[in-house]
Amino acid sequence: MSAAPNPVVHATRARVAASLVRRHRNEQIFHGLGLGAIVLSLLALASLITDVVGKGYSAFTQTHIALIVTLDPAVIDPDGTRDPAALLRADFQTPVRDALRARFPDVTSNAERRQLYALISPSAPYILAAQVADDPSLLGRTLELDLLAGDEVDTLVKGSISRDVPEDQRRITDRQIGWVDALTAAGEVSTPFNWAFFTGGDSRDPESAGILGAAVGSALTLAVALVLSFPLAVAAAVYLEEFAPDNRWTYVIEVNINNLAAVPSIIFGLLGLAVFLNFFGLPRSAPLVGGLVLALMTLPVIIIAARGAIAAVPPSIREAAMGIGSSPVQVVFHHVVPLALPGILTGTIIGMARALGETAPLLMIGMVAFIVDVPHSVTDAATVLPVQIFLWADSSERAFVERTAAATLVLLAFLLIMNATAVYLRRRFEVRY
Repeated sequence: MSAAPNPVVHATRARVAASLVRRHRNEQIFHGLGLGAIVLSLLALASLITDVVGKGYSAFTQTHIALIVTLDPAVIDPDGTRDPAALLRADFQTPVRDALRARFPDVTSNAERRQLYALISPSAPYILAAQVADDPSLLGRTLELDLLAGDEVDTLVKGSISRDVPEDQRRITDRQIGWVDALTAAGEVSTPFNWAFFTGGDSRDPESAGILGAAVGSALTLAVALVLSFPLAVAAAVYLEEFAPDNRWTYVIEVNINNLAAVPSIIFGLLGLAVFLNFFGLPRSAPLVGGLVLALMTLPVIIIAARGAIAAVPPSIREAAMGIGSSPVQVVFHHVVPLALPGILTGTIIGMARALGETAPLLMIGMVAFIVDVPHSVTDAATVLPVQIFLWADSSERAFVERTAAATLVLLAFLLIMNATAVYLRRRFEVRY
């Protein structure tokens, strides 16, 4: 005969079963919320990238118009010197305009001629001058040249201007659209890859604006920041983690480093303006000053990452090294730092990636200036990619919209490469204990 069930045991089991049901339900809710957050983040990221790509991919092609141009030496080089420096300053606008009038001889009024001349970019004569300066043998010849089209023509060809919009609501006239259609029907309009976007500097004309100057400025600025911040940050991290005494002053230093990592970046820009420009008199809008400011901004970030990597090295490594007679300095630099190096490099690259995307501190030190020439040293005037994007986004021309988005894509590509490099270094050199 079986014993009767104990009411206390039965009640306990019932409570445990109900508790397990609640726990499993809460766990499922938590997993669902986490999965939903991830999906929402991915959708937001996909929406952002889709919008940027949709606006910027067209900047990687550029409209050109083929014209028969006569390079008359009497107009371009009346002195006959064929000096490249003189050719760069010569009148190449007249041959281009003559070619346009020859292509459309029915255009006679001055107003229509101005509209006709606007089909070609104002930068086209300067580009042609550079070609002739490189090869003076072109003088005296009649050539079919692909000339850079104006920004409104380029926008029209790429389909960003609706033909259904009334003429008074767009910057390109019906007559200009008719000329573009005639050129397109004759096969004289082409859209090759826009190499000038990657090989040229900034320009007032969106169709000839490029990112090379900003890219080189970013590289020089990051180089200065890396050279200054990396050794100082590693030395500070090693001292604080391995040698600093556990007292009040060390605690104050650690608190201040953590606080500096959270300071808004524009504060570092104000510091650079007050100290490096106004006090030391360093050149304004130079990668040297930009690198100094970014070095101050990234220094606490790299210190914190380096300390974490050093602290993650097991104490047994230190004890084993000291057991074979190594000095404390040898323990640190022969064993601890090499093992912590993957984490240190990862933190450094992430800090540099953050610095690459900064705009506010560089605006405060004058790197917002319009810079056409590509910088060749850290003291030359320069700008950086985020500031270039900021300048283009503030421009009124429609063609700068696609340049802004395309430059954003390039910046995102750089950031992706830097973060991928950080992940690779961590996995490549990480030591399993």
